[in-house]
Amino acid sequence: MPASTKSIATKHLTLLLDEDDQQRAPHADADLLDFTLLPELEASEPPEARGLRRDEVRLMVSRGSRPEITHRSFDTIQDALAPGDLLVINTSGTLNAALDGVRADGTALEAHLSTHLPGDIWTIELRLPGPHGTVPFRDGTAGETISLPAGAAATLLAPYAVDRSSIQGNGGVRLWLATLSLPSTLDSYLARYGYPIRYDYVPSRWPNSYYQTVYATEVGSAEMPSAGRAFTPNIITRLVARGIQIAPLLLHTGVSSLEDHEPPYEEYYRVPLATARTVNATHDARKRVVAVGTTVVRALETVTDEEGTAHPGEGWTTLVITPERGVRAVEGLLTGLHEPKASHLAMLEAIAGRHHVRHAYEAALRERYLWHEFGDLHLLLP
Repeated sequence: MPASTKSIATKHLTLLLDEDDQQRAPHADADLLDFTLLPELEASEPPEARGLRRDEVRLMVSRGSRPEITHRSFDTIQDALAPGDLLVINTSGTLNAALDGVRADGTALEAHLSTHLPGDIWTIELRLPGPHGTVPFRDGTAGETISLPAGAAATLLAPYAVDRSSIQGNGGVRLWLATLSLPSTLDSYLARYGYPIRYDYVPSRWPNSYYQTVYATEVGSAEMPSAGRAFTPNIITRLVARGIQIAPLLLHTGVSSLEDHEPPYEEYYRVPLATARTVNATHDARKRVVAVGTTVVRALETVTDEEGTAHPGEGWTTLVITPERGVRAVEGLLTGLHEPKASHLAMLEAIAGRHHVRHAYEAALRERYLWHEFGDLHLLLP
């Protein structure tokens, strides 16, 4: 990146945040961190295609209120943590959730399976292929059937929304409630005809194995819980040998909305009794609970009461973490780098504070970190 271009990106972020510090508004979407993300900072392929191991992506560690920022390789993450700290991981595996579809009028679409709801109902997103990736297709109609490969079909039932009053009548529909008619079991059908969801910054299709964490146990996420992608068996062994604890939970992610930055919809989670007990014991010992990914924060905060005690739980969560709500279950977070004004940035601010997040993102832009699921990682610590 030319020096002048790089300085424009970091200067844009600095100016926006300086203005916000001077005239702070109540938290809202417009108040989320904004900056210029240049295309060359979007990871367009897995690190393995760039000649790196999974665990050789870069890791930015930001700690404290100032914050203190250091840069390292992910394969040294154990040195950024302390014995007794707890990493909580999401063991959800990634579906081949994208399918080629065709409307009755011949329009080619991609159907993205998002969430498998009770009653064998799905939420799905229709996207229109284009020269630079796909964009949301908002002109579907209730009752229409989308043809899928091998004689399968998706029938649109009704617009999906957690709050039905929020559906906009004139803006089109992004997510639909739908039923699927398949010629075989879901797993075998998706294994043969599906492929991982990707967006325009990843121009080539990659096999599903590139979208799995090494500790995935139960497939169900529409998109990869990518904060854990860099872990390898070797890294996990080093962490355990250093006395760093690891505990699992499950949250199946739905599709994201890169265009609209909508907050996450309801997602299925399961927090085991052993994990809840380990979280509480870690806090009792005055050690840190570090979530591996925003999905882990969402699940843990759903089962943690106002006194900060975590409980086992299973069900559907619609919880959105904001600075006003704050966090009760975690002290730190390992995550990727999020797009300008993305709703996940509110969660980062809830954990670390606006000053911390803004300076970390200035550093990430200045040091040319890579964004998105195949990019670099950020560890926020108190």
